[in-house]
Amino acid sequence: MSLDYAKTAAKFRLDKPDDFKLAKWDTNESVAGFDKDSGGAALKEAGKRLNALQDTMYAEGRRSLLIVLQGMDTGGKDGIIEHVVGAINPQGCEVHAFKAPNAEELEHDFLWRAVKRLPARGHVTVFNRSYYEEVIVVRVHPEFLDKQKLKADKDIWKNRFAAINAFEKHLAQSGTTVLKFFLNLSRDEQKQRFLDRLDDPDKRWKFSLGDVAERALWPKYMDAYEDMLRATSTKDAPWHILPADKKWSARLIAASVMIAALEGMGLKYPEVPPAARAELDKARAALIAEKGDK
Repeated sequence: MSLDYAKTAAKFRLDKPDDFKLAKWDTNESVAGFDKDSGGAALKEAGKRLNALQDTMYAEGRRSLLIVLQGMDTGGKDGIIEHVVGAINPQGCEVHAFKAPNAEELEHDFLWRAVKRLPARGHVTVFNRSYYEEVIVVRVHPEFLDKQKLKADKDIWKNRFAAINAFEKHLAQSGTTVLKFFLNLSRDEQKQRFLDRLDDPDKRWKFSLGDVAERALWPKYMDAYEDMLRATSTKDAPWHILPADKKWSARLIAASVMIAALEGMGLKYPEVPPAARAELDKARAALIAEKGDK
């Protein structure tokens, strides 16, 4: 069964943010017509298509792609990077994980550190977490603003949403397509994934007691995400909400969104001008005329 990438992308795109309610989006939904096995096979085919499209974009050197991954811990961000973005030639791809801001970053506005990591033309860049942490984690923990020498006045989040929308509009106008994925994970599935980490000696390093503390704030995080998704899903950079309880399906949806975006760019390999083609013909003739090695 073939997968309609554009149709799949559209199904999980947040096009009507004004009426958005996060609770109405099923965390366990999967790509229609596929199960884990057929979805895995479809993902391999999608990876080939994705690699070919990115190769064309890299050669053309006119457009770029920024992928933003947001969601609760264990949501599957690393899995998308490994199993979806991993299909791309690493020569044209960069991944940056945003941790807590360092001292230098705290001395600048909240978008500054992201600007430095934006993709060059022809490249794909993945933000594993991003500037959206500044309207999610910092909103749940407003005390973090003290380090930024700011206060949580009544307009700070609205102003930050406006700044983000303007920033992403600027990127779109400058040739960078912004694809934003929210990995919509259920609380029960997160609990099971935490337990799986604790049971696996090779994955225990990923777990900390802070994860349990943050989990206790789940309702506050969901409120912050809902407000953020509603305020920043725009025509220039809409959010795609990935049902994250089934990892294979979330990855297949993410790949579909990326392929649909790249196909929509009308990418083409650069054409060699006539003068240069004449030089290539000379080079071909010289190569053919070479005597074999002795």
